[in-house]
Amino acid sequence: MIRAAARRRDAEQRDWLLRGTPPPPWVRWPPPLLLLAIVLIQLVTPKTVDLSFLVAAVPPLAALSYGPAATAVLGGGVVMLLSLPGFGLGHPGTSDELTISFIALLSVLFAWVRSRREAQLVTVRTVAEAAQFAVLPPLSERVGRVGCAGLYEAAQHESLVGGDFFDVRRGPTGVRAVIGDVQGHGLAAVGTVAALLGAFREAVLDKPGLEGVAARLDRRLVVDSAGDEHAELFATAVLLEFPDDSSVVRVVSCGHPPPLLLRGSEVTELAVPAGAPLGLGLAGLAPPEQLTVPLLAGDLLLALTDGVSEARDATGTFYPLPDRLTAMLKADLSLLDTPQALTERVWSDVVGYAGSVRDDVTMMVFVPDPVRGGGGQADSGCAAPGDF
Repeated sequence: MIRAAARRRDAEQRDWLLRGTPPPPWVRWPPPLLLLAIVLIQLVTPKTVDLSFLVAAVPPLAALSYGPAATAVLGGGVVMLLSLPGFGLGHPGTSDELTISFIALLSVLFAWVRSRREAQLVTVRTVAEAAQFAVLPPLSERVGRVGCAGLYEAAQHESLVGGDFFDVRRGPTGVRAVIGDVQGHGLAAVGTVAALLGAFREAVLDKPGLEGVAARLDRRLVVDSAGDEHAELFATAVLLEFPDDSSVVRVVSCGHPPPLLLRGSEVTELAVPAGAPLGLGLAGLAPPEQLTVPLLAGDLLLALTDGVSEARDATGTFYPLPDRLTAMLKADLSLLDTPQALTERVWSDVVGYAGSVRDDVTMMVFVPDPVRGGGGQADSGCAAPGDF
């Protein structure tokens, strides 16, 4: 989320003239510098040189970055230079002075209108940003015994929230996390994201197992689409649980790409049985099968959406995340010590591989602390190290 906001601010600084956003600080320098340059040139050149056409550009330039008062001051300075006896700024006639005076007045009016529109735009953007952060708040660095790092890139321009969603919550018996992808992307999917996150936050507190959490999310989408016979509302998601009493992770997949286990430079894709996507009404009838994986000290888990795995190069080849991630870790194993840097490194590699990514992208790294006195075999049905 923070990265998305920073990216939007950088874009606003680059394209301020087309976006109607407040101009960057450097835009305030040209009007006074141009006026100063005209004065200096006039002082060192023959009086026959006519520079009145240049001074006419000062008020409009000022109106792009200054308020009406400052624009009026610069415009008045221009008019004063034209009528200053003995200065000899070219040979402007009465019509030239009236024309430039009229341009200065129009520039003041333009500056006033622009300032009001910028103030309104800032207010609207602030409210929109607050609403989006309320739907998908920034990821906490630690929830319970699990360290968290993440990267979120919304596909829709200037948007902080898209069709991907994630959350990490402390429950009665451990830490639970969800990462998923709803049908579609951009602002049209935000309502579905909000509904799913609300259902997840409730289910974390009152559902004993991940299967029950998945059923709650599935029911939420089924109910939301019940009023429209043509609705095709669905989502994929992967749910993770880190119990307080054992060093394992429990994983349930609802049609979503499986997480990756990072153990040193070894990257393993967890063999999570693929359940039905959410919204089809199947999670409550045929619950997705849970995989339980023992964890060792130093193990990391990387969960992601298909915006990463389905990125393609110029030949149409999908991004081979496990292979490229393994190469990254072998080249720099210290990435495991800074999970946030790991997500940034993977994102840079995805962009370099695909050129551009047109889908929402979410990556989350989980760093669970070992459970003292808790063994990885505390649960029945745990996968052996060679099984995932």
